[in-house]
Amino acid sequence: MRRFRFTDPDFETAFAVFVDERRDTPEEVDAVVRDVLHAVKTEGLAALLRLARQFDHVELDETTIKVSAEEIEAGAAACPPEVRDAIAFAAKRIRAYHERQRPADLRFTDEAGVELGWRWTPLDAVGIYVPGGRAAYPSTVLMNAVPAAVAGVGRIAMVTPPGKLQPAVLAAAKEAGVTEIWRVGGAQAVAALAYGAGPIRPVDKIVGPGNAFVTAAKRRVYGVVGIDALAGPSEIVVVADGANRPDWIAADLLSQAEHDPAAQSILITDDEGFAAQVEAALEAQLLTLSTGEDAAASWRDHGAVVIAPLDEAPRLVDRIAPEHVEFAVDDPESLAARVRHAGAMFLGRHAPEAIGDYVAGSNHVLPTSRAARFSSGLSLYDFIKRTSIVKCDAAAFAALAPATVTLADAEGLPAHARSAAIRMGQD
Repeated sequence: MRRFRFTDPDFETAFAVFVDERRDTPEEVDAVVRDVLHAVKTEGLAALLRLARQFDHVELDETTIKVSAEEIEAGAAACPPEVRDAIAFAAKRIRAYHERQRPADLRFTDEAGVELGWRWTPLDAVGIYVPGGRAAYPSTVLMNAVPAAVAGVGRIAMVTPPGKLQPAVLAAAKEAGVTEIWRVGGAQAVAALAYGAGPIRPVDKIVGPGNAFVTAAKRRVYGVVGIDALAGPSEIVVVADGANRPDWIAADLLSQAEHDPAAQSILITDDEGFAAQVEAALEAQLLTLSTGEDAAASWRDHGAVVIAPLDEAPRLVDRIAPEHVEFAVDDPESLAARVRHAGAMFLGRHAPEAIGDYVAGSNHVLPTSRAARFSSGLSLYDFIKRTSIVKCDAAAFAALAPATVTLADAEGLPAHARSAAIRMGQD
């Protein structure tokens, strides 16, 4: 864990170096991913089955690679009632939040008499990658599938590594509107969704988090299909004053540190004594966490405490451009209003980031690795597309045609010019 004091003469330089450090695991994965993608693209199902034996040590065939409707029903039924209720509660809130994002179609006629507008339509098919390594994540299913269903996507195909499918994941898939589930993971799952493989038909876009191999595969298939983002390790910044309970803030910092040893948690506070209390509470809580080993590594290698005036917090947050930022202060609105770069903001002492991960309703698929400078979290807009509309009658065309011909000629495109000129009686 690093400590920075705003009053130190080298603060700006040291903080900038810290923010720019890379946290992703330096794995040489691209060559492996390239070969996997090529194999699935050229061999289809045969490659998927071979790679399942090689990487996942399971035997699958054309029928068992798909999770049957009976398995989904049985798994969902095996989910404890209180978990099913929580999944339904979360799904209802996520659905309501994303419904409010729905944009309107529009048509208007401008002063030249040209009718213009746009129309929104859903994607036909979306693939959702759901990890199966460190833990089961029903929330990942909800956050990716519910907005797709709200958008009107007709086919939502879920892929997840072979192995025991957790009842909570199956319950979430059923609740969210997933239409098919396949036992395939890693880069080969991305390839199957992009190119198609045997019974797995290709999709139009791939969303959902994964390891370095999944991320590298998504990068390589972009253009063949759309992707949501290239996800990096999770991160949180907590801006807190000394009026908070130290154990609350410690828990918030650990809520992201436990995801991954490469995750990052940063505390910004103007009270050095309070910072020491948070650190002590954090160390005590680490001893009680089943995820304590990962969380401890994250805090040790990537965590930070920044002692600075709270008025400086928005500037520092923008420099970090974090996935999540909490403002646990008396007037969170005034600080948050000055922040431009953050995936999601949580305002007030009773708005921990964890509620955003599950039940607030906003999406927890957010930009990482400073990508909040130029991108947003997953939303309804990831599952719809806008088509422009142009309609001209003869009078409207006459108002636009001369400038069209002039610009086409200026660009050296005579067929463009002729397309307009010929309708003007010129050639």
